[in-house]
Amino acid sequence: MSVVHVKIEIDAPVQRVWETVMDPHKLKDWVTIHRSVTGVSKRPLSKGATMDQVLQLRGVPFRVHWTLVAVSAPHNAEWEGRGPAHSRARIRYQLLDGENGTTAFAYTNEFTPPGGRVGTVASRVIVGAASEREADNSLRRLKALVEGS
Repeated sequence: MSVVHVKIEIDAPVQRVWETVMDPHKLKDWVTIHRSVTGVSKRPLSKGATMDQVLQLRGVPFRVHWTLVAVSAPHNAEWEGRGPAHSRARIRYQLLDGENGTTAFAYTNEFTPPGGRVGTVASRVIVGAASEREADNSLRRLKALVEGS
């Protein structure tokens, strides 16, 4: 399993950040590897909501079916994903009220590739530092999007 954990401070209230990150149709505006989303459950999203997302990493597109397995608005959300070849992912959003109306946003992505240990080693070689770099870039885009609105 590989784990990416990144944080950013956003100059906006928690509710505004929450509304942005929990809107699947806004993923295109801030997630750098996002390509499309379909089959989104009715809003507002609640535990058990689902969506299908196409992501692209290092030029290779792949589809992930996401289920919202835990949610405590506007501070925590946890998505469980099923990808190609029995790969799995778990994404967590944690939003904390900061000083002067800011939001501390923490993003964690745990990815389990297919193939056990061999798959994990292969994943590190193929993906390398791309996951963390893309997560950092995505959070910078989120910050610009929310602060600009």
